Amino acid sequence: MNAAKRHEIFACLKAVNPHPTTELIYRSSFELLIAVILSAQATDRSVNLATRKLFPQADTPEKMLGLGEIGLVDCIKSIGLYKTKAKNILATCQRLIEHHQSAVPRTRELLEKLPGVGRKTANVVLNTAFGEPTIAVDTHIFRVANRTGLAPGKNVLEVELKLLKAVPKEFRLDAHHWLILHGRYVCKARKPECAGCKINHLCEYPNKNI
Repeated sequence: MNAAKRHEIFACLKAVNPHPTTELIYRSSFELLIAVILSAQATDRSVNLATRKLFPQADTPEKMLGLGEIGLVDCIKSIGLYKTKAKNILATCQRLIEHHQSAVPRTRELLEKLPGVGRKTANVVLNTAFGEPTIAVDTHIFRVANRTGLAPGKNVLEVELKLLKAVPKEFRLDAHHWLILHGRYVCKARKPECAGCKINHLCEYPNKNI
């Protein structure tokens, strides 16, 4: 795919949604971090339902630790892998207090040292909370990048690095959200809605569902 076509793809996505953002509900970088940890193998909707109960009780690392594992589990038990996530969240809160004055760190290296935080989670926080032009490749973005021909790759890291090179600079800050929303609601895994897709004419997928 050439540079002109990639530019037009993002221009089209921007025209449809000029100010994209995450569907996770949060009020601070700490709440976003916790929500993203909870979102692993879970839907944003299920996370929002849980954090609606959790965050009014615990919106700081200290308050989260104060809940303890039993209190935290009670709030998030509707989410998959909740026991592991609860342990990681409490360990992360402890580390934030001990090493970062209870603040969420602003570098990938420090974020990835937090329990339960991998490269994807770190990228989401850097992009959404701190305005860094990163791209967190999840299953939706991986699918869209490969299916459209935008940035094909064999694994998420390869796709991420290709996207960082392929996405025009003017679109890089919001590219993560445009691509994930496009994959979630239009370029779906089983039945992509190609007929109503705004970038259909630019997509290089050979098996379009029209």
